[in-house]
Amino acid sequence: MVPWWLMAVLVFGANFALWGGVGLLRATAVCGGWLRRRALRRSWLLRALADLRGVWSALPETRRKRRDEVPPGGRIGVDRVAVLMPAHNEELVISESLESVIALVPRSNVHVVSDGSTDRTVELAERAGVNVISTHTNVGKAGALREAVERFGLVEHYPVVLLLDADTRLDENYFRAALPLFDNPEVAAVAGFVRSDWDRSGLSPLGRLLVCHRQRIYALGQYLLKFGQTWLRCNATHIVPGFASMYRTAVLPYIDMDPPGLVIEDFNMTFEVYQKGLGKVGFTPRAVAITQDPDSLGDYVRQTRRWALGLWQTVRRHRPRLNLFSCMVCLLLVELFTSSLVMVLFPAVLLVLFLPRLFPATAGVPVLGPLHETMTEHVTPLGLVLGVVAVDLSLSLLVALVLRKPRFLLFGVFFLVLRVLDCSLSLYTLPVAWMTRSTGRWRSPGRRAPVRRGAAACGPDSAVGD
Repeated sequence: MVPWWLMAVLVFGANFALWGGVGLLRATAVCGGWLRRRALRRSWLLRALADLRGVWSALPETRRKRRDEVPPGGRIGVDRVAVLMPAHNEELVISESLESVIALVPRSNVHVVSDGSTDRTVELAERAGVNVISTHTNVGKAGALREAVERFGLVEHYPVVLLLDADTRLDENYFRAALPLFDNPEVAAVAGFVRSDWDRSGLSPLGRLLVCHRQRIYALGQYLLKFGQTWLRCNATHIVPGFASMYRTAVLPYIDMDPPGLVIEDFNMTFEVYQKGLGKVGFTPRAVAITQDPDSLGDYVRQTRRWALGLWQTVRRHRPRLNLFSCMVCLLLVELFTSSLVMVLFPAVLLVLFLPRLFPATAGVPVLGPLHETMTEHVTPLGLVLGVVAVDLSLSLLVALVLRKPRFLLFGVFFLVLRVLDCSLSLYTLPVAWMTRSTGRWRSPGRRAPVRRGAAACGPDSAVGD
């Protein structure tokens, strides 16, 4: 008999437990440092010891070591950060995104590359007073990024570049939180903390459910996985999301940004950083950027399928190596496959277990009856409910408490249905990734501009939405 806890592990995986534990250790180390600093301020003895340590650090050998910890050129300020925004038919969202970033960095640092846009994308970007170029045809996001890096000369003129989607708005504290991570010379990239733009008005009930489901995925993935995976003591994360993340420009010449056959670029760029030994990935939940997610079922399916296909294609391209990153990816993929398979079979198993109990006459059906008897020998209805439904609802409760959003509890019953959909798309794209090759070209979904309270706002999904 399969116990409920084993069912929970099969569905939700050990990754959450492993990296969540590492994240807890990381948080404990951060809190410990804060407590030590607080105690230092309150204790005359500790202050005296710190003064002695200061005298020791003044010695030439120690001073040289401390200088080695500071990156060449000193701390990187926002005036030395280039912003690169790829855009394809983004007239409904690009003005708002540019406005958010221009408020934080010099206008001359912002660069837009229009990838074959046929709407007013270029016109609106030029009106914002930023640097604008266009590709000759729709070459795809990765191709547009590669061309823009070369034509703008970003590697030669800036130490750091922020890759920003046209539907993403930066929080005012984004750079204040993210840039200090580059003080460590080992950090090659910094991943942004994504939040869905789910408070905008004009969403249908289905749209609110889809956006709320995506925000739940973001919260669980970032707090329980990415926070632990990006601890510099054991650093290995499978993606630096392309919506709002920064790279040292010094590593860009070594990254193949636009290899043939891939549908998206961010998985591949992350794999390149780790597999080529270019550095580590930094991450802090305080580097927040707000992005739009699909609020229609068709757009949601296309985006989810695109992301799943991009992961499998990147895995196909990069051979595993004997390092922590490859071990992390292998564990992730094994659990992704097993949990997806279990979740796809979950509705059928649930039906076989409960149908004869609700309608005893169905127990005599030739196939259903024997299948029910065989299945009840291995899985109990209570174990299935506890291991899948109860655990999923508890995750929704956890996210609701952390984000202080009761709506997760209102939509909690429906998240399991969308998870079955996500797992189905993941399994569907697995063979597709090995049988087909993608061009990387994007197509923005048809969207209306959602209206915010008291003002018109920009709205459709951007490059990642297809």
